[in-house]
Amino acid sequence: MLKDHASSAIVAVSDIDRARAFYRDTLGLELESEMGGHVLVFRTGATHLVVYRSEFAGTNKANAVVWGVGDDIEAIAADLKAKGVAFEHYDGMDWKGDIHVDGDMKLVWIKDPDGNILHFNNI
Repeated sequence: MLKDHASSAIVAVSDIDRARAFYRDTLGLELESEMGGHVLVFRTGATHLVVYRSEFAGTNKANAVVWGVGDDIEAIAADLKAKGVAFEHYDGMDWKGDIHVDGDMKLVWIKDPDGNILHFNNI
């Protein structure tokens, strides 16, 4: 039924202007459209990330969005660090700088201004 249809991620935020600045300026996503002043649609690769205002923003304690960035992971992490983004570090994992390493797998976690967990990996 849904296997032939594209999907997109959706993230709840408390402040749409702050989210616009973070996702557009900090993460470098292209704002494709805005609906009613409370929904933003960003282009991310061949898909979209929908960001909307909600009183439940930041209540998810798991990954909200995952990007597979391949060999760009180190450059992306360095760019985010230069922009002052804080990285999450989890116990039980090895890391080099701000990148968790498990064999050939490299993983990065950050949070948006509402605490939504954003994940990048080289897979």
